[in-house]
Amino acid sequence: MDQPGLAPPAPVVLRWDRDPRNVSKARAGLRVTPATWGLTAIEEEASLVLSELMTNAVRHAHAPGRQIETRYVFVPDGLRVEVHDACDVRPVRELTTGGATGGWGLPLVDVLAARWGVSDRQGPGKVVWAELRAS
Repeated sequence: MDQPGLAPPAPVVLRWDRDPRNVSKARAGLRVTPATWGLTAIEEEASLVLSELMTNAVRHAHAPGRQIETRYVFVPDGLRVEVHDACDVRPVRELTTGGATGGWGLPLVDVLAARWGVSDRQGPGKVVWAELRAS
């Protein structure tokens, strides 16, 4: 996708009801984006990262009547996955022990992403994002 004179592709923005079934639908929708942008090398990692971030939003962002928004943004040599929700509480990366059945999401994102973080957004809530590199 790094061709001189070409504008980067427009971000892909989708909205989802806060329903656990939409995590797999969002993952399926994401798979098209890396392939279209020539980033098939990070398709699996992007899918896992989105799944973790979206699952956290579905489980913890309890804002009645508010949807979750996903954005897939082309960045130099990679992809930025964003999950927007209306909850102001920021995720905390907990230390997880071998016997734990939960709490592995953000440590997994930390391993797979080149970088990740949490940002404010216009209106209520936050954006949890992760950038993945193709090289």
